[in-house]
Amino acid sequence: MKNFETSEVLKLLPKQFFASLVQKVNEYIANGHDVINLGQGNPDLPTPSHIVDRLKSAAEEPVNHRYPPFRGKLELKKAVAQYYKREYDVELDPETEVAVLFGGKAGLVELPQCLMNPGDTMLVPDPGYPDYWSGAALAKVEMEMMPLKAEHQFLPQFEDISDDVCEKAKMMILNYPNNPTGAVADLNFFDKTVAFASEHHICVVHDFAYGAIGFEDKKPVSFLQAEGAKDIGIELYTMSKTYNMAGWRVAFAVGNPSVIEAINLFQDHLYVSLFGAVQDAATEALLSSQQCAVELNETYEKRRNALISSLHEIGWKVQAPSGSFFAWLKVPDGYTSEAFANLLLEKAYVAVAPGIGFGEYGEGYIRVGLLTTEERLRKAARRIGDLGLF
Repeated sequence: MKNFETSEVLKLLPKQFFASLVQKVNEYIANGHDVINLGQGNPDLPTPSHIVDRLKSAAEEPVNHRYPPFRGKLELKKAVAQYYKREYDVELDPETEVAVLFGGKAGLVELPQCLMNPGDTMLVPDPGYPDYWSGAALAKVEMEMMPLKAEHQFLPQFEDISDDVCEKAKMMILNYPNNPTGAVADLNFFDKTVAFASEHHICVVHDFAYGAIGFEDKKPVSFLQAEGAKDIGIELYTMSKTYNMAGWRVAFAVGNPSVIEAINLFQDHLYVSLFGAVQDAATEALLSSQQCAVELNETYEKRRNALISSLHEIGWKVQAPSGSFFAWLKVPDGYTSEAFANLLLEKAYVAVAPGIGFGEYGEGYIRVGLLTTEERLRKAARRIGDLGLF
């Protein structure tokens, strides 16, 4: 059979670091080991029943068996605008400041192609979500990494970015609550972001995937709450984390109308929007009672507390995350992140993600997902304790 060579663009794509992790975990499970898998970011709880029920009824409606509007249902975009007004007191025009996305990942990968040309510069957090790199590769743009360090609460230091890079940069990605560090940003930081981006004419893309997950009664702040944020950027919000709708692939971008139009134009050539019934269910999620989201946040906080307290009990003095459903744990002296992750899988049957998979500044850490029961998280800590490292 003839073998067709892939395009140069595909050859530029970064290696999927976590594909090998998944394969290794599956091999251990296939060999009969009880692996506690804390290495992935896949929500483990079901979508709330009222959202599922709306999908069921919407799927029966003949109008949803046809192509939906190219740029999404206006009802969904109005629901997004109502959600932002209710939750963040941010005004949005549903027709010009909201774009419907096929999941947050698609939006993040599309955006460099929408706004940048080959050779342009994009500012990217390090450590950060690896699919930021995929978007850069597909657009053939250069990445300049913004180090996220513990001593700065895992916030980029704009004053450390050289004048040359500032002048070349066209886009900057931020993500708070942060994956993988679990750090949060306050309004003061976003005010500084607006000032910096305005001065250098940089479009800010804030990945707000974990916007509903904040701890100790501190609600995460939307970038759009900063004065002038819509002038210089957008925010991406996914239904995956807030409502356990990861498999539904529905998200949205909100903010600067020129960027929203660019996304819509790009997607006009790729899709005919989401299945109408999924859009109706998403509308239901945004407009109905938010008690399910409140309870989910409480679940993650209980899991966080169970994990961190159990790790402290075995002598591993780690920091608790402030948001997201991840914990970012410093590895013991003498180990790389990958070596320590391998040790935990091979000796304790606990799977975690090595920090180096998120960038150079992820070295020295592992990422742990709060995506199993409190009992399993405590059991994972006990297994790690049995290794006698602490």
